[in-house]
Amino acid sequence: MIDVGADQRSEAAAKVEVDKKRQVVRRFDKSNALIGFYPATVGSEEKPSPTGTLKVTEIDANPAYRYNPAYHFKGVHSRKPFIIKPGPNNPVGSMWIHLSGDGYGIHGTPFPGKVSKSESHGCVRLTNWDAERVAERVSKGTPVKVVDRLQ
Repeated sequence: MIDVGADQRSEAAAKVEVDKKRQVVRRFDKSNALIGFYPATVGSEEKPSPTGTLKVTEIDANPAYRYNPAYHFKGVHSRKPFIIKPGPNNPVGSMWIHLSGDGYGIHGTPFPGKVSKSESHGCVRLTNWDAERVAERVSKGTPVKVVDRLQ
C-alpha cells in the first residue's frame, strides 16, 4: 500500500529517493517496496539540488527559517542573515529534514498549491502535511538518494 493520507503505512523508510526530473519523492521499505509517493519541487536552475546520496542529519518540527546572505537568493536583498520565526507560513513550512549537503533539506511550504509548479532554492519542497509524514518515517542516517535522470 502506498502512503496516500489517512490509510498510510507507518512503516519506517529504509531509504528515500528524490527524482529531480519527475519532481517527486519516494519512500522505500527495507525490501525496496514503494511505501510513499509525494509530489515535490526540487531545486531550480539558479540553485539546483545536489545529485547523489545524502543522509538525514536532523529533523526539526516547527523550524525557524534562517536566511544566509551568501546564497544570494533572487528577490532577497538582505546582506545580513535574518530569522523568520516558526510557523506554517515561514519559507520552510512546518517541518525541516536537514540533509548532509550543506544548506539542503526536505521541507514544507506555506504555498501547497505551488508544489511541483514552481522552483526552490535547491531544497526539496513538499506540502506541510507530506513533509510531516516523511519526517515521521525517517530518522537520522536514513539515506536520501537524489537522482537527476528518468529511471
